[in-house]
Amino acid sequence: MISSVPKWVGDLFANSLRPNAKVLETSYISSQIKKIRFQGDISKKNFEIGYANVIRVSETDYRNYTAAYHDKKNGIIDIIVHIHGNGVGSRYFDALRTNDEIFIGPSRGKIVYNKRAKQQFIFGDETSLGVAVALFPLLKSNNHQFQFYFELDEENKNVPALLGLKNFIVFIRNNSFRSEKWISDLPLFRTDEWNTANFILVGNVKSVQTFRKVLKAKTQGSIHSQGYWLEGKKGL
Repeated sequence: MISSVPKWVGDLFANSLRPNAKVLETSYISSQIKKIRFQGDISKKNFEIGYANVIRVSETDYRNYTAAYHDKKNGIIDIIVHIHGNGVGSRYFDALRTNDEIFIGPSRGKIVYNKRAKQQFIFGDETSLGVAVALFPLLKSNNHQFQFYFELDEENKNVPALLGLKNFIVFIRNNSFRSEKWISDLPLFRTDEWNTANFILVGNVKSVQTFRKVLKAKTQGSIHSQGYWLEGKKGL
């Protein structure tokens, strides 16, 4: 997905990139997790689970965010952002206030939810919280057996509960998910109960890749994975 374009390209398409949504309200779930509600014309956007919207965060930079909630009738869209470090995206979203106007672009990405699978397993970190919140009502209404595993910083360990999620386990980030052996010993693999589940892996590239490798070796389920960020790489 696009992360930046030269300024002249942005200037060339200035009319099509003009602000098209307004901030209705914001709240901090933790010092690093901010929930923002926008209102605009979202009637033509696709909100498949796993899709993300392009948001312009500077004259040249763009970031991709999954809608945690949307209401096409009233033009409402919620996103959950991870504010950390001093990146252009973090600075932009941290500064957003009520009535600010932004550009929200088209939706695109990978479909990760398989309604036909009885069991759904979701792994991610702070950047996956929007996907988790969007998916949660479907998991309940379609009577899935489901489990969330979250790899989070200590200060964000209570965020899943504050967002109303259920059936989750929080693992404090310490690079454990970079170890195939450690992953292989998780409760998930102690029985055959989840052997044919629909596995959704999103978030840090290295964690996702390692988890995927273990799942491919130990299960027969469908695996859908997408890295959202990688240390040292700008705007993945």
